[in-house]
Amino acid sequence: MMAVKYELIKKSNECNARLGRLHTPHGIVETPIFMPVGTKATVKTMTPEELKEIGAQIILSNTYHLYLRPGHDLVEEAGGLHKFMNWDKPILTDSGGFQVFSLGDLRKITEEGVEFRSHLDGSKHFISPEKSIEIQNSLGADIIMAFDECPPYPSDRDYVKKSLERTTRWAKRCKDAHKNPETQALFGIVQGGMYKDLREQSAKEIIDLDFPGYAIGGLSVGEPKEIMYEVLDYTAPLLPEDKPRYLMGVGSPNYLFEGVIRGIDMFDCVLPTRIARNGTVLTSHGRLVVRNAEYARDFSPLDPECDCYACKNYTRAYIRHLFKANEILAARLATIHNLYFLLKLMENIRKAIKEDRLLEYREEFYKKYGYIK
Repeated sequence: MMAVKYELIKKSNECNARLGRLHTPHGIVETPIFMPVGTKATVKTMTPEELKEIGAQIILSNTYHLYLRPGHDLVEEAGGLHKFMNWDKPILTDSGGFQVFSLGDLRKITEEGVEFRSHLDGSKHFISPEKSIEIQNSLGADIIMAFDECPPYPSDRDYVKKSLERTTRWAKRCKDAHKNPETQALFGIVQGGMYKDLREQSAKEIIDLDFPGYAIGGLSVGEPKEIMYEVLDYTAPLLPEDKPRYLMGVGSPNYLFEGVIRGIDMFDCVLPTRIARNGTVLTSHGRLVVRNAEYARDFSPLDPECDCYACKNYTRAYIRHLFKANEILAARLATIHNLYFLLKLMENIRKAIKEDRLLEYREEFYKKYGYIK
């Protein structure tokens, strides 16, 4: 028995978009979907009840951060991540690889794994593919990720080739180490940088290992958006049609549209929560920096076209005041709005796929939002 099964409901008649359902041990997820990021077993400023109210179907947590604090053993003792954080819907944990590789000089990569120093206290640690899976098995998420090497952008071809081959070897080790395939689905990750033939090589090698789902890694790491779209154009079609496709670390509205149009089912990103805490909100007419002086006497909602809790009850002037006064409620209201905005966008995208009008909907959205294609 597989822990997670993908059901393809409809393929778009106008592009590669797909409408689907992800069946998991903690419920069904309608795809395409955006997953709010709860790095340390919490989506910053939000309660699980509030996440459900705004339409979150699945959230993501971070293996690296939970390993360092409070420790995966403690989470397991608490009954797993779902019980620990009181979230009874699906959870995906990443492998910790991206965070470890982001440490730069604080880490050292070998064939065995990665030795690194904690960003918290400088203590020394070692995560191998086996260790990453051990941590994720303890956390108990519905979907867990293989430990991969994420090359930076730009990287030369020789390095990317060696890196993707290591990612394949590590993926095999992850699969061998995985103890709970009936309750936790282990997804493989396709690497290969910005090189078409290397993406093809990586996709073939990872697909041959027969995972229940596949992610495209190594994008949204600083490359121009045109290059990202090009890589997606030739990589997404290589992935099996009967399994979910996950584009890691992507969450701006244009990336969500362009990813869906190219056949992606799952997305995650810290963008909506991070910019919310800095006083920036996503609206139907583009980004708005609500802490700016021009909104001091603006008594309209953040987005007049939005019916989230923040927009129904508070004004730009009030929320700006909260930010200027360093009140916690500022970050809460902006976060509620940004997450609601993206989750509603994905709901509208699913509806547009169903009605075969996704490209038309994209044009309408882009025109109003201010995107230039």
